[in-house]
Amino acid sequence: MSIEWLDEVKWDEKGLVPAIAQDASSGKVLMVAWMDRQALTETVRTDRAVYWSRSRSRLWCKGEESGHIQSVKNICLDCDGDVVLLEVEQAGGIACHTGRAHCFHRKLEADEWVITEPVLRDPGLIYKRK
Repeated sequence: MSIEWLDEVKWDEKGLVPAIAQDASSGKVLMVAWMDRQALTETVRTDRAVYWSRSRSRLWCKGEESGHIQSVKNICLDCDGDVVLLEVEQAGGIACHTGRAHCFHRKLEADEWVITEPVLRDPGLIYKRK
């Protein structure tokens, strides 16, 4: 696989680029994460979303613990080359570690963040405790 296309991505000083996961059917933004060159290469190779986890300091295949994988249908690069958009099919309908359909479940209303989306599944039932 030629990796010249990777050179068109404008990586930040840490070698990362923001990646937006969008539901391929509805267009709803599910989450934002980070990718490094290896994560983007693995995503292309496997057609599954792979991110760089800043909290874990390692590659993270979305759904590796929860089973809520993201099957990648399309990968797009924005006009400036500094944001990746993944159009995905979200397994289980849950993209957020809080058990919600997407990560953008808080809306600013009258100077207050209001939760607008229900928990679909208790995170304690999704993630294995070690």
